[in-house]
Amino acid sequence: MAYSQKDGGAFSALRNAEVTVTRILAIEDDETTAREIVAELASHGFEVDSAADGREGLVKAASGDYDAITLDRMLPGLDGLAVVTVMRNTGIETPVLMISALSDVDERVRGLRAGGDDYLTKPFAPAEMVARLEVLLRRRRAPVAEAILRTADLELDAMRRTVRRGGRELKLSPTEFRLLEFLMRNSDQILTRTMIFEAIWGYHFDPGTNLIDVHMGQLRRKVDTPDAPALIQTVRGSGYRLRAPA
Repeated sequence: MAYSQKDGGAFSALRNAEVTVTRILAIEDDETTAREIVAELASHGFEVDSAADGREGLVKAASGDYDAITLDRMLPGLDGLAVVTVMRNTGIETPVLMISALSDVDERVRGLRAGGDDYLTKPFAPAEMVARLEVLLRRRRAPVAEAILRTADLELDAMRRTVRRGGRELKLSPTEFRLLEFLMRNSDQILTRTMIFEAIWGYHFDPGTNLIDVHMGQLRRKVDTPDAPALIQTVRGSGYRLRAPA
């Protein structure tokens, strides 16, 4: 079948309209590392912007429409913890992969508690960085099923991204929200650590870290306050479940 120039132009326009460009912001002050990150992401088809200090990175994160962010922990001007904290406090929910030479458990916990979605230590394999970003991107684009979830007096609105218990709104990080949503969509079921890692972080195995424990502890402190019956249960030797009180 022959196409006229007009038809070809229309087909080309349609094809271009269907192409979705994934935009990544790389906030990294080390020039060599920044070049490596940008080059690796570009080689996988991502469109990459970069920032060399925390203040510039925060401005770009707030003004740009990014699908994910790589964020160095130690930055001039404003460090990575401050950047991600301000982002979450101002409602910026862009997934953040924190990258740092600080590899001890306490530092990883601080990064996750501040609002980071994942944590990668230096030196790192570029392929692992890309894989972790792809996990964050897949998770963000997953379709929402039932919009309103309820267990006892706990209510989660998946469309508005809000959570209330007893009428009081709870402020959750993006990772805490996803974790609670997974628990509520599988209410009364025992969820193993491997199931949680696969659903929330995209790992098909338990990497042997305390990632779940950190986020579950934070979530419990917000959901199960001392004046309300506990909903999140630890099933020793098995995993976790969310269950309404009898």
